[in-house]
Amino acid sequence: MLDPADYHQQTKHGLNGYAKGPESIDWDAQPDAFRTYSDAPIIDFPLELSLSGPLFKDFFKRQTIIPEGLSVATLSELLRHSLGVSAWKQLGDAKWALRCNPSSGNLHPTEAYVLAMGWPELADGLYHYRPDLHSLEKRCEFPELNNFSDTSTLIIGLSSIPWRELWKYGERGFRYCQHDLGHGMAALDFAAANLGWQVQQLQGITATEKNKLLGLDRSQEFHFDADEIEVAEVLLKLDFDGSDFNQQNWLDASLAGLESGTWFGSANRLDAYHFYRWPLVGEMYEAMTEERPQVEAAVDPEIQTSIPPAQAPDSEVSFITIAQQRRSGQAYDGSTELPLSVFYQMLDHLIPRADLVPWSIIPWLPRLHLVLFIHRVEGLAPGLYILTRNDAAEQQLKSQMRNEFAWQAVADCPDHIPLKNLIKARSSRTIAKLSCLQPIAGDAAFSLGMLAEFDQHLSVSPTRYAELFWEAGVIGQCLYLDAEVAGFRGTGIGCYFDDAVHDLLGLSDTSFQSLYHFAVGKALVDARVTTLPAYSR
Repeated sequence: MLDPADYHQQTKHGLNGYAKGPESIDWDAQPDAFRTYSDAPIIDFPLELSLSGPLFKDFFKRQTIIPEGLSVATLSELLRHSLGVSAWKQLGDAKWALRCNPSSGNLHPTEAYVLAMGWPELADGLYHYRPDLHSLEKRCEFPELNNFSDTSTLIIGLSSIPWRELWKYGERGFRYCQHDLGHGMAALDFAAANLGWQVQQLQGITATEKNKLLGLDRSQEFHFDADEIEVAEVLLKLDFDGSDFNQQNWLDASLAGLESGTWFGSANRLDAYHFYRWPLVGEMYEAMTEERPQVEAAVDPEIQTSIPPAQAPDSEVSFITIAQQRRSGQAYDGSTELPLSVFYQMLDHLIPRADLVPWSIIPWLPRLHLVLFIHRVEGLAPGLYILTRNDAAEQQLKSQMRNEFAWQAVADCPDHIPLKNLIKARSSRTIAKLSCLQPIAGDAAFSLGMLAEFDQHLSVSPTRYAELFWEAGVIGQCLYLDAEVAGFRGTGIGCYFDDAVHDLLGLSDTSFQSLYHFAVGKALVDARVTTLPAYSR
């Protein structure tokens, strides 16, 4: 069986060559960006968009947001502001959708399913979310489940269709599927907080059970070969009323309902012809299928009591406005400085607290740390900086990185944000070169790489490889929204020269690996591109 560490090594980009990918791309033959189930009953959500609701700054006092009741209307709000289409763009004859959840190359491998039980507005069963219509497709309706409590339960399941990423990125596409999942998880928690709800990641459920729960084991309804597999990845429970939840009882009842329920629909084919094959990614998914994944103990909230509450941004903008206008920056102006206070707020929001959105979905201590390339942050000297996100990591990193790094605490930085300067130097050209020669990494106000505690977690379980990318995606989603509130833009960067980054830092083994890069700056807007409404029926 493929070792995730071997996969990671094989899919590194290097200065002398890129990871294996297609030699050419036919953009007219891009896989369908929307999964549909023909002949499945459709439940349309309302399309009216209200921009009212909690302000984004209210999310930093989460307990003050009054919970909304569970209804089709609130489920609509949840999905629209997390996974829905936010706008369409058009340039000439080309037209494409933008969504609230970002994705590598805007390819969107992530699909969402709803498992509903015990509430009157929606029959017990499994539903697929269609972001193109902002609708639900009924996949399975359960018979009456006498062995399950009357408590309303709502589970969101996220899956991946790897081919959407492999079509463009080849073998490296598995990585992008995983940090896209992290973005989606965080987007759901932000949208849940807007309703006064919380999101909990369900653990200890096998890959086989996840696929059954999302109806992805039904090969007779997926009329295509293994190139277009869809894989269940993560299950998220919505807590909207604080009621008790017995995971095993829910799991048993759901599997029984799916076994005896009435099924609807067949999946569409996304790509008529697969010219390339990337079996390495299929091997990676096989490596993820532990019989019973290890459950990570939740972080004791008392560990975080010494950390002051996160500072809220000074803005009167609503969360819905930010969720709908979030975009990935395509180019930055290379001149605008980011205010220092905004920069510190961004870092502050990446330090988990028990009640800080969206960190309830990541129940483990932080495993990723940030190496920051500061270009244009007001009051900070350009250079290389580091932010370690748990207490144990700093000494380990310090012992493995370059001896000449200063590790100097940044004056005036809040005490609970352990930002250290490693070296003062202009690094715009360096990080642009390391980011697959992309100018955006150097034209930003700052860019960063996310260093993961690698060997120690992969030695515990192969599934932790995916979890590292999930955490990276959650970090990225926080940066996206904070940048948007401040009038800046974020950009996730999945293309970088892995080991050249490690060499720059002096890392000679695989104790730490860079998993995801990100840049924040003042975006340049392409006036040729027209923006069209997200929905019209």
